[in-house]
Amino acid sequence: MDQYIGKLLDNRYEILERVGAGGMAMVYKARCHRLNRLVAIKILREDLAQDAEFRRRFHDESQAVAMLSHPNIVAVYDVSRSSEFEYIVMELIDGVTLKQYMQQKGNKLNWREALHFITQITKALSHAHSRGIIHRDIKPHNVMVLRDGSVKVADFGIARLTNSGHSTLTQETLGSVHYISPEQAKGSHIDARSDLYSAGVVLYEMITGRLPFEGDSPVSVAIQHINSIPLSPQEIDPSIPEALEEITMKAMSPSLDQRYLSADAMLADLEEFRKNPNINFDYKLNDSSAEEPDGVGATQVHRISDSVRSMEVRGNQRRRQREEEEPPRQEFPWTVAAAVVVLLLFLGGMFYFLVSFLTGLSQGAQNGDTYTIPTVTGQLITEARNNSELLGEFVIVEGGTEDDDSEPGTILSQSPTSGTKVTDPTTEIVVVVSSGPATVEMINVKNWEYNAAYVALRNLGLTVEEPEYQYSDEVAADHVISSTPSMGEAIEAGSSVALVVSKGPETFPLISFVGMDIEAAKTKLSGLNLILGNVDEIYSDTVPAGEVTDQWPAASATVRGGDSVDLRVSQGPVPGVSTQTPGGLEGTTVSIPLPVFDGMIHLRVTMDGETIFNNNVDAAMNNPYDIQVPGSGDKVLLIYIDGKYYTEMPVTLLP
Repeated sequence: MDQYIGKLLDNRYEILERVGAGGMAMVYKARCHRLNRLVAIKILREDLAQDAEFRRRFHDESQAVAMLSHPNIVAVYDVSRSSEFEYIVMELIDGVTLKQYMQQKGNKLNWREALHFITQITKALSHAHSRGIIHRDIKPHNVMVLRDGSVKVADFGIARLTNSGHSTLTQETLGSVHYISPEQAKGSHIDARSDLYSAGVVLYEMITGRLPFEGDSPVSVAIQHINSIPLSPQEIDPSIPEALEEITMKAMSPSLDQRYLSADAMLADLEEFRKNPNINFDYKLNDSSAEEPDGVGATQVHRISDSVRSMEVRGNQRRRQREEEEPPRQEFPWTVAAAVVVLLLFLGGMFYFLVSFLTGLSQGAQNGDTYTIPTVTGQLITEARNNSELLGEFVIVEGGTEDDDSEPGTILSQSPTSGTKVTDPTTEIVVVVSSGPATVEMINVKNWEYNAAYVALRNLGLTVEEPEYQYSDEVAADHVISSTPSMGEAIEAGSSVALVVSKGPETFPLISFVGMDIEAAKTKLSGLNLILGNVDEIYSDTVPAGEVTDQWPAASATVRGGDSVDLRVSQGPVPGVSTQTPGGLEGTTVSIPLPVFDGMIHLRVTMDGETIFNNNVDAAMNNPYDIQVPGSGDKVLLIYIDGKYYTEMPVTLLP
């Protein structure tokens, strides 16, 4: 049996069952007992958990991803570490992967459904990229399709760890290598555009039902991403709209300059296409002459063979390829002649330089003149340049700067090093000087949830002091009110940041307004930063007109600034109607049902056009309320509550 099933992590998460496993972690279904909800828990594999550095990076990456909050991204609820293992708590998704969904549909989706999915994926990438997070492993296996047709992208940030631990392409990476960008395949620097390339491959697969490149090994597939151009979608299925093909191929462009610059730019085209499927973007893509840097030559254009295509198309393609690769023969003699001339000039220059250099050394040795390079490390470059007694005729040349805790301008290193013997007194001493401590620009974290602000500041290399908490009517509880230093200030890396965090509006016990004049009650409410809510008016023979008879919330209840208070106000007695009490009449006892209310209400009962009861009663203590009704026979009582008609009640009165 799995060792984790049945465990209670952090006295909160009960592991119920294993639902998946990957190369880096195992995924379990669990119940959060604190919030009584089902969650997914990803636990780092035991062999990786033994690596302290990997555990640290897993924890930091997961905390960074926890900042993301978007309907198309699987939410990360919690990140925890113990002496035994690392784990992250995520949203539990009720659905299947996009890969499984495509397989259920026969691998090919209609273009409208593909547009629906790729738009949501691109929105998720836009949100993540705006927070500085690159996914690095976009593929249908990492996209979940929910029952309502929405999608959520999973495993943000985790690919960075996987890539750092596996630098070679093996059979295990075959699932991902079909979707990697050319720069990933080369091991070059990547940015957000790499995610857009992978998204383009996903879109290509959805609308064509096949991958752009296939191979027997991960290496062969990776090489095709670098050197090859796939069949265009319309060559596979002519019914695919041309504009959607253009979007797909632009996202998949091997050239970073021809690819979409941002997810927002790709989203804009997807939206234009959604509005008008017949639009023509007129993109000029896959210009093979611009794919490789100067000196490498034109990129070889190689299209994958396709049994469906006719022999004539393949023959034409091979012929065009040979023509592009073969240089014009009539230019060959001139090219060779130019190359020979350049080579001879280069060799002649090198010969002259070597003769001059060796002659200078020989003369210096014969004269016995040598000079010792002085020590300039640790001095300010301005002082070293002006110290003619120390340096004589040596020349100080600034060769670069580095971040350092030293005073700006301090020389950190020199070449040649001090003590070196030279024969030329005008030798240049190339120095690297301090630019001062590394600085970062303080970001704006106002109104951020505290945990998100903490993680973002830590990722900038800053430390966060214990926060100060204050009441605030404007900033929600547990969100940042202000920071020191403030937004835009340049501060040294490693500096501490002080945050003021909101406790929400200040609470206080509500006073009693009963017995106050309504105008005085309004003034008091305003002074307490409270809002006057509903005002109910009732008739009363015991409370003067304009005086408050009841309130909600009740006195002593806990309220905060901005809350509303409802009041009940007396209108005085009913004009021209005498007041009756329960004992004022003789006759049949009738029980009057009252509305459920915790307090006093005004009750008036009429029969045959005459008022037989008119007084305030305590609805909480007397419900129903008994009155004496005079007369005999079948009658109908009309009941009024707080001056408004409430109901009628048929009764039979005894003689």
